[in-house]
Amino acid sequence: MSGSAVAVVGAGSIGVAWAVVFARAGHQVRVHDVDAARRDLVPREVRERADELAAHGLLADPEALASRVEVGDDLAEVVGPAVHVQECVVESEEVKRELFAVLDRVASPTAVLASSSSMMPVSRFAADLPGRDRCLVVHPGNPPYLLPVAELVPAEFTSADTVERTHALLLAAGMAPVRVEREVEGFLFNRLQGALLREAYRLVRDGVASATDVDRVVSQGLGRRWAVLGPFATADLNTRGGLTRHAELMGPAYLRMGAEHGEVEEWPAELVARVADDLHAEQHPDEWAANVLSRDRALMRVAGAVTG
Repeated sequence: MSGSAVAVVGAGSIGVAWAVVFARAGHQVRVHDVDAARRDLVPREVRERADELAAHGLLADPEALASRVEVGDDLAEVVGPAVHVQECVVESEEVKRELFAVLDRVASPTAVLASSSSMMPVSRFAADLPGRDRCLVVHPGNPPYLLPVAELVPAEFTSADTVERTHALLLAAGMAPVRVEREVEGFLFNRLQGALLREAYRLVRDGVASATDVDRVVSQGLGRRWAVLGPFATADLNTRGGLTRHAELMGPAYLRMGAEHGEVEEWPAELVARVADDLHAEQHPDEWAANVLSRDRALMRVAGAVTG
């Protein structure tokens, strides 16, 4: 699929970042924005990001990447040849509805129409389209050329073929696609991020800590650990006996902390077992000590990169 045409509609920071991702993977990328001034900035911004990646050893040939990105004034001409169209406009239901109606008319009937929406499910703005089965959300971390996770969020009307083709495209582009099984506002990324932000604001509001120290706990503690392992894998390795034992020991305290703010979210045994079964398919409990050592070595590499 490398070398096929990809269109990016919307040339803000996310649109430029997606252009870098797809061009880095060898695709011919055409970018459109309704703002002519924004269009004019795209070549320079793409090259600046490519040069930074090269300077940090993350890209071999920034000139080649930049040469694969073009800017077009006419939306239909930009999206017409594309096998994948990545929308990156403002987070407005009205704007996205109007744009997707146009994209459904002018894009190839076989092209995937993907929205970079960070909160809004595609069913909010594409449900009435004749080609709605080729529409879904592909929400990236920001910037996606450094944070490879991308959330694939289909609606009930999105075809399985659309999801499979998009998953394959992203994998080939060096991304780490995750599948959100049903539409919820905020998807995975922003629901997890939002939970942390809500608690962070409460801690500052209640005089528990300064904003600077809250950020320091994340950047020097949680964030470093999460760069290596997610929250479930972290809990599994923090307690001998793994995730189940961790839930037994720490679950009541987390329940009390949540209840302080009306969030009564218990961890029933069957839910913990389901999570553990999923986790242990990759992080085997019989290899707990070896997994801890592997985690520590990974954290040492992170520490060396941060302090180097």
